[in-house]
Amino acid sequence: MLAKVYSCALIGLEGAVVEVEADLNTRSLPSVTLVGLPDAAVKESTERVRAAIFNSGLTYPRGRLTVNLAPADLRKEGPAYDLPIAVALLILAEQIPSDLEGVLFLGELSLDGSVRHVNGVLPMAHLAHELGYKSVFVPQSDAPEAALVEGIDVYPVDTLGRLAAHFRDYHPIEPYRTILDLDADLPTYTCDFQDIKGQEHVKRALEVAAAGGHNLLMVGPPGAGKTLLARSLPSILPRMILVEALDVTRIYSVADTA
Repeated sequence: MLAKVYSCALIGLEGAVVEVEADLNTRSLPSVTLVGLPDAAVKESTERVRAAIFNSGLTYPRGRLTVNLAPADLRKEGPAYDLPIAVALLILAEQIPSDLEGVLFLGELSLDGSVRHVNGVLPMAHLAHELGYKSVFVPQSDAPEAALVEGIDVYPVDTLGRLAAHFRDYHPIEPYRTILDLDADLPTYTCDFQDIKGQEHVKRALEVAAAGGHNLLMVGPPGAGKTLLARSLPSILPRMILVEALDVTRIYSVADTA
């Protein structure tokens, strides 16, 4: 018996679709083999998934399990494959339906079945939208970030048991909706350009760079004001359009910084 679900890997700031395939041989002794160039965190997912399924009151498939993360030549890193692996095993155990085309899963599992935050959700959701996926299931804490991508349904998942109930139509999960307000009040800056006195030639260079989108290299002795001027530069930059804001947010998403 074979089950297939979809997840995503990060390559720099971009995503790459990963097919999570699971095969069950009920005539062999129980075992789990994970292949597809996984790193240590991915290899450990089999134990997290087993405990999460049991502690969620669900049935773990019995027999020889082979889980493949394709493409096999792409290195898989991090715990984001916990949730798709668990979904594939639940399909084999006939706990959830197998018709999951156009759906992408992301999330780390704790031993009690709760779904934890993962890095890079925004570029992964963006890739899912570009490739025509209908929906993406992400950790509840990451739903506001994934929902910044328009044109795809983002489902926040708090526990594995809740996800199984959703697919069995017991307790459906509502898609997360967000409203982008790029016309909100201007942010407050710790260093404002208008408060800097003197340094007129440097301030003029900063204004030219901000207006023309040029790079800057400031050289000088300690205490000359390089850091202060650099920190004040955002206060004179034009407001970002939506595409620019999403590009910046994608960097923060991958770096996992607020």
